[in-house]
Amino acid sequence: MAPRVAPLLALSLLVLWTSPAPALGGANDAEDCCLSVTQRPIPGNIVKAFRYLLLKDGCRVPAVVFTTLRGHQLCAPPDQPWVDRIIRRLKKSSTKSKRHSS
Repeated sequence: MAPRVAPLLALSLLVLWTSPAPALGGANDAEDCCLSVTQRPIPGNIVKAFRYLLLKDGCRVPAVVFTTLRGHQLCAPPDQPWVDRIIRRLKKSSTKSKRHSS
């Protein structure tokens, strides 16, 4: 019987460990939080949008979530220069599109 209990216990612990942290009164649902961030630069040309998920939002890992053209969401560290470059480019293109649509 013991050999059957070990895999079940391991699975239960894995589910608990990977479950999102409960929100601490933040605006975002806990499910929106990133569990980790990539240190590897994301190509800016595949990104169409971004949003911040910070400690004050109830997340354990502060992150910028980039949404790709294909709809994937990638978590990046907010303090990296390559992240700032992508955000500046997105803001600049957003400003241009707003001017053209007016």
